[in-house]
Amino acid sequence: MGSDLPPRVLLVMTDQWPRALLRAALRESGYDAVGTRSLAGAARLSAADPDRGDVALVVLAQEGWTDASRPDLDALRETIEAPVVLLAPAGLRAPEGPWTKVVRRPVSIGDLVRTVETLLPLPHEARRPLDQR
Repeated sequence: MGSDLPPRVLLVMTDQWPRALLRAALRESGYDAVGTRSLAGAARLSAADPDRGDVALVVLAQEGWTDASRPDLDALRETIEAPVVLLAPAGLRAPEGPWTKVVRRPVSIGDLVRTVETLLPLPHEARRPLDQR
């Protein structure tokens, strides 16, 4: 990844509004973010993009995960070697998986951004909205 390109965070969330809000909040914090509604869609994305940064972290909402989607998760992991954060409902057991961290709902968008900042810290000078770079 070029040093002038921000790291990309891949958001796999079935619900559009939470995905859009998290994407906007991450961009305000200096990250690039791209979203998709399913693991199948995520597996089709390129991990590297010369015009954007590499995908450096994946946030997966558990609603988009089923045992049937295991092949899509495996395909994603073959193309994108990045930590995976599982966003899980409070009352359900998190499924077995390659999760670097499990975050339980309810959780604020700000708390999710802080989780990304902890797992994928940015240099101080890069912590500003992408449209101000």
